[in-house]
Amino acid sequence: MAKQDKNETSSAAEHPRKSKSLKPLGMLAPYIRQYRAQVSAALLALVAATCATLAVPLAIRRMIDFGFGGGDPQFIDKYFAMLMVVVAALAIASATRYYLVTWLGERIVSRLRADVFAHITQLSASFFDSARSGEVVSRLTADTTQVKSAVGSSISVALRNLALFVGAASMMVYTSPRLSGLVLLAIPFVVVPLIVIGRLVRRRSRLAQDTLAEASAYAVEAISAIRTLQAFTNERFASERFAAQVERAFAAARSSFTARALLTAFGMFVIFASVVMVMWIGSNDVMEGRLSGGALGQFVLYSVFAAGALGQLSEVWGELSLAAGAAERLAELLDIEPEIRAPADPMRLPSPSRGAIRFENVGFAYPSLDDERVVHDLDLTIAPGETVAVVGPSGAGKSTLFHLIMRFYDPQTGRVTLDGVDLRDADPQDLRARIALVPQDTVIFGASVRENLLYGRPDASDEDIRAAAHAAHAHDFIEAMPQGYDTVIGERGVTLSGGERQRLSIARALLKDAPVLLLDEATSALDAQSETLVQTALDGLMSHRTTLVIAHRLATVLKADRILVMEKGHVIEQGTHETLVAQGGLYARLARLQFERGAQGLEALGQD
Repeated sequence: MAKQDKNETSSAAEHPRKSKSLKPLGMLAPYIRQYRAQVSAALLALVAATCATLAVPLAIRRMIDFGFGGGDPQFIDKYFAMLMVVVAALAIASATRYYLVTWLGERIVSRLRADVFAHITQLSASFFDSARSGEVVSRLTADTTQVKSAVGSSISVALRNLALFVGAASMMVYTSPRLSGLVLLAIPFVVVPLIVIGRLVRRRSRLAQDTLAEASAYAVEAISAIRTLQAFTNERFASERFAAQVERAFAAARSSFTARALLTAFGMFVIFASVVMVMWIGSNDVMEGRLSGGALGQFVLYSVFAAGALGQLSEVWGELSLAAGAAERLAELLDIEPEIRAPADPMRLPSPSRGAIRFENVGFAYPSLDDERVVHDLDLTIAPGETVAVVGPSGAGKSTLFHLIMRFYDPQTGRVTLDGVDLRDADPQDLRARIALVPQDTVIFGASVRENLLYGRPDASDEDIRAAAHAAHAHDFIEAMPQGYDTVIGERGVTLSGGERQRLSIARALLKDAPVLLLDEATSALDAQSETLVQTALDGLMSHRTTLVIAHRLATVLKADRILVMEKGHVIEQGTHETLVAQGGLYARLARLQFERGAQGLEALGQD
């Protein structure tokens, strides 16, 4: 089941389904309903603008038939004055409509972006095992911008032109049913190509969005690894690859807007050609006395309004197709359900937490590895307050223990418990609030030092922050920065040394003050002096907490209460350093290799 969910997740992220209609825009309905007052006001302004527009031909007809023919200057003056009032009403109504729909577009898309981001942060780790971050960011930015264009412009233009077309067509029938019949004959020649080419536009616009997302994903990866890229002098290679992807995106976009241009050209020609034909037939009717000059002028204006509105609708249809493709991509992302979630009635973890951890016959395989087990029938009990070190070769399953304790994944067999509660029965938020993690790959955000530390506990006071920094021996280098704790450090902490980043990560864990502590080579990036200082701080931190330590450098785990030796997903040895060395197994071999190599290095250093 996990494998199936994983495949569906990967498919949604990398191979989105094609949109065949504007139905994906329906996802915006809940957001639009939240702003009923603004929507109602915009519709009223739309109706007012449409009525003002439709009133102009009526006034012109009366001027032609009664003003010019009667030779009454005052009559003409009054009508021109009324026309100015109508134009003023049109301008005010149009400005009001523009403001409201633009506000709605910005407001709705802001909410949509926030909801999409919030949903992304709740997705399970398995989703991010295969999804490319650049692809996800593209949906969050480029696709929401396309949707904003639809809500803030295209839908408004479509409604305005639809209302104008209906009103103008109705007045055409009222003015001259005969001429109206001739105009209506041209409508199928516009609508049918509109539907056919519109589908082509949707498919090609979706392809353009997907290829652009691929280019964005590569750019994000390259920029995040810019130092490595430059170190290997691969700037030209990366630039050429990105340029090639951008060219593919341009080709896909060109195909889309070429189809839209053909659709617009065909629609405009058919519409205005029909208007010309109507004017020719109507002129003959005026000459033969079947229609007045004013009525013909009125009809022609209405037909121009209707033709222009229909032509605009053909353009807007293409834009809405683009937005529908973007909305579909967002809907696919929102439809992905996290595999790890709180049960309907979560069991509360004991408070205060004792920190007792238990693995009961646990078997686990990562969904992306085709059910290849990385942990096999693991039985393990970690007592409250115990410090347990986990050692072993790469791929032994050490980090997997952390992933299971944090409930980033659920085991396929067996169960993991904290204080006697099966983690699958608990709320992941409640569980993770009781665990502090210091990862090997230190995560530092492009924000101030203070904000980075507050990730440990958002409500921490300045005194708490400084105390944690002091305990991690980070206070001195923080105070040496230009703005101290308010200094903004670069993305991923590129302005800091490896040791400084690691000490910030330790300070963050200290600030969280959780009953369970997970240390993944917490001192691996530190020099000898910093390691000694931080190890002293960690010794104090671990004294009253359940602590698991992953270590490749065995010198860092000599003080552990118990050492677990893992190989191929099994715990093959456990005990203290002395007992494991005495057993002469894998741990003894690892210890002999590391300590003998260290002694040889010191001896060579002394000879130098």
